[in-house]
Amino acid sequence: LGYSAVTITMLAKTGGIPPFLAMMYTALCCMALASHAKTTFTDPGSVPQSAVPMESVRRKLGPDQTLTMCSQCQTFKPPFSHHCRICNRCISRMDHHCPWMNNCVGAGNMKHFCLFLLYTWTCSAFSLLLLGWNYFFCETEECEFTPMLTQLVRVMTLLSTGAFLFTSSMIMNVSYGLMTGIGTIDRLKKKANATMHESDEEPVPLEDVFGIAGYHTWLFPCDPIFEDYDRVVGYSTPQRLLREQMRDDAGTVVGGGGGDNYSYAPSYVESTVGPRSEAPSYAQV
Repeated sequence: LGYSAVTITMLAKTGGIPPFLAMMYTALCCMALASHAKTTFTDPGSVPQSAVPMESVRRKLGPDQTLTMCSQCQTFKPPFSHHCRICNRCISRMDHHCPWMNNCVGAGNMKHFCLFLLYTWTCSAFSLLLLGWNYFFCETEECEFTPMLTQLVRVMTLLSTGAFLFTSSMIMNVSYGLMTGIGTIDRLKKKANATMHESDEEPVPLEDVFGIAGYHTWLFPCDPIFEDYDRVVGYSTPQRLLREQMRDDAGTVVGGGGGDNYSYAPSYVESTVGPRSEAPSYAQV
């Protein structure tokens, strides 16, 4: 992306590309690089050791049902989560481990990953259009290619074509996962076991990926704000459940009014801090 931005800037200097188009392309490259950085350095949704099932899940299963537990992390394993052997941690709603990001893609950074694919695809298509513009409309003597610029354009054409094809494939893969609610790892497992026709997952709402802060924030690589964080990641913690109990007992929001919206009853707090006789049992997977 940085290489292509420099090449497009040099083409604009020759007069073959309008400067405002070169500025637009550079801005898109900056957004793509920012999205890449956010995907790399944002927690993808690591499941903490203190993770417990949500109250709604516990009530649905009942005391005689068995909850899953990760055999590696020795902790509660939420639905649609997987243990990454590279990161050595469980990731909530894990889609896959991306070597280009050196990080997993999960509930915490799915928005940034989608933005990276979108901006990289746009940059690739835009650069090919700009190169075609320069080739067909560069008619004056001032916009002739220098030998170095000719080599830069040739390499950039190959890179842009490869990036366009790769990101197109990834966008279709991620879109399919959001529309079906089946991540990449789960889809591969279902195909291997020939159980795709038995899938009953629901589509992932866009608000669970891009947040509820407003549509104007969806195109920027800023952390999303979820209406119900626990529902998105698939687990809660005793501290959050206790705060919910205190809020229900007092009738006001306790903890400074952080704005979090949770939907838990206080009964599970008693089972986590008191006797666990009625709590569901765990099965390692």
